[in-house]
Amino acid sequence: MTDLNHEGVRELLSAPNHAVLSSHNPDGTILSTVVWIDYVDGDLAVNSAVGRQWPSNLDREGRVTVLVMDQQNPYHFAEIRGTVTGTVDGAVDHIHSLAHKYIGQDYPWLGPDEQRKKFIITPSKVRYVKQ
Repeated sequence: MTDLNHEGVRELLSAPNHAVLSSHNPDGTILSTVVWIDYVDGDLAVNSAVGRQWPSNLDREGRVTVLVMDQQNPYHFAEIRGTVTGTVDGAVDHIHSLAHKYIGQDYPWLGPDEQRKKFIITPSKVRYVKQ
């Protein structure tokens, strides 16, 4: 079985490729959202503002599917299913780190009273495809 240490998966996660994060709404429907994703020191992480729908879904249920696609070839992707653990500790620093990866600067849209949350994804299944 493939895992996060697979060379192709690490390549996708290390590059500034966007991901689609899917979570479950309270009514059971699926919400899919484009997110920035981070893989550092063996941790797979995403970040959002507290109060948005998908972080609320993760806080409530904790199951997640993430699809990371190569920006140049959408048939080169990794699908990661698992559970999450969320924390506000270090979340502002984390969103700035993600912003540097994706846009080359600190996160410019941080509101003065905005609270951020960092979610660490613990994979239960990783699928890797390259065509």
